[in-house]
Amino acid sequence: MLEIAIIGYCIYFLINFYTTFMQIDYVKRAKEGTTVILNPSGFKTAADYSIESNKLALMSIFYDFILFFIWIGFGLELLSEYTNGFEGWQKAVVFIDLFIIINWLLALPFDLYSTFVVDKKYGFSNMTKELYIKDTLKSGILFLVFGSGVIAGLSYIIETFPSWWIVGFCFIFGVIILINMLYPVIRDKIFDKFSPLSDKELEGKINNLLEQVGFKSSGVFSVDASKRDNRLNAYFGGLGTTKRVVLFDTLVEKLTHNELLAVLGHELGHFKNGDILKNIGIMGVVMFVFFALFGNLPEELFLEMHLSNEPYAIIVVFMMFSPILSFFLLPLISAISRHNEYAADRFGSDMQTKDDLINALLKLANENKSFPLSHPLYIFFHYSHPPLVERLKALGFYGAGIGQLKDDIALQSDCGIEFDK
Repeated sequence: MLEIAIIGYCIYFLINFYTTFMQIDYVKRAKEGTTVILNPSGFKTAADYSIESNKLALMSIFYDFILFFIWIGFGLELLSEYTNGFEGWQKAVVFIDLFIIINWLLALPFDLYSTFVVDKKYGFSNMTKELYIKDTLKSGILFLVFGSGVIAGLSYIIETFPSWWIVGFCFIFGVIILINMLYPVIRDKIFDKFSPLSDKELEGKINNLLEQVGFKSSGVFSVDASKRDNRLNAYFGGLGTTKRVVLFDTLVEKLTHNELLAVLGHELGHFKNGDILKNIGIMGVVMFVFFALFGNLPEELFLEMHLSNEPYAIIVVFMMFSPILSFFLLPLISAISRHNEYAADRFGSDMQTKDDLINALLKLANENKSFPLSHPLYIFFHYSHPPLVERLKALGFYGAGIGQLKDDIALQSDCGIEFDK
C-alpha cells in the first residue's frame, strides 16, 4: 500500500516539476518575442520576475520531494517515538503541532528569500523585519490556539465514532465555513487596519452597485495592504453578517471609480451567478471523498510507515497526501472556474462598460508586473482563471500585441489577476 502512495507522490512531483521547468523555458523564449499587454520594458521586467519566481518554486518543489522521503523513511517514526509520553488526542495535538512547526521552519528560507530578496528586487514587498516577525508571531499563536483545538476535536471524533470520517467531515467542513465567515474580522482585529473609505463619492457608488444586485454587506473598507506589498487587489470577505467589501489601498490609488466598479461588478457576478455556493458545494464533495478515502485506509499502510493506526497517524497521512489528490483534481475544478470567470467578466462589464473592465485589467497587469504569457500545460495544471489575453478577447479587445498572437496556440496566462481571495 505504501508503494502505491509513494508512486502517486512521485507522479505528482514529476508533473509539478516538469510543468514549472517548461514554464521557465517558455517565458525565456517568449521574453524575446512579441510584446503583449505590457509596455516593452515592463514586459521584460515581468518576464524576469516570472523566471526568478519559478526558479525558486522549482527549488522548493525538489526540496519538498526530499523532505517527503525523509518523513516517510524515518522522520514520522522518530517524531512518534519522541511524543510517546502522550496518548490519544494529546499525542495528536503535540505530534501534529511539531510536524507543522518543523515543516514551517524548513520552508522558512524560501519564504524569506521570496519576500526580502525577490519581491524587494522587483518593487513589490514593503515588508520590514519587524512586521514580518509580528505577523509570524500572531499567526503562530492563532495556530497553536485554534489549530490545536481543531486537531483535538478531530482526534476525539476518530477515537469515539466507528464511522468517524462522516462526523469528521462535518466537523472540518463546519470549521472551514466558520473560518471564512470570521476571516475579515480576524484580519481587521489582528493583522490589518480596515478603514471606511475616505472617498465618500466612491463609497456611495459602490453601495448603489451592491443594492442593484441585492448584495448585503457590513460595509466597504480600505485595507492598508501597502505596508506589506504594492500589488493591487480587492475581494469580498466573510459570509452572512460578516460580508464586507475590501479594497487594497493600492487599488484605490491606481484605478478610476468606473474601473473599480467594473472590478467589483466582476465579483458581484460570482455572487449573482451563485458561484460562491457552487464552490462551497464542490469543496464539500471533494472533502467528503477525501474523508471517505482516508477514513478507510488499511492497517498495513500505517505499519509500513512504522506508525500505529491512531488519530495522530491518520491526520498526518491526510495532511501529507490530500494535497497530491487535490492537484490531480485541479484541472477539472479549474475548468469549471474558468467558465465562471468569463460569466463574471460579462456581468462586470454590463454593470459598467466593457472598456472600464478592460482598462482595469490592463492596469492591473502593468502594476502587478505579471507576465501575460504562459505554457499551456502550466495553465492546465496551475491556473484557475482564464488566460488574460482570452479574457480581453472575450471583452472585444485585440490591441497591445494580442492580434499578433496565433489563435491556435493557447500561450497566455491569467497574469495573477484574481480579484478574489
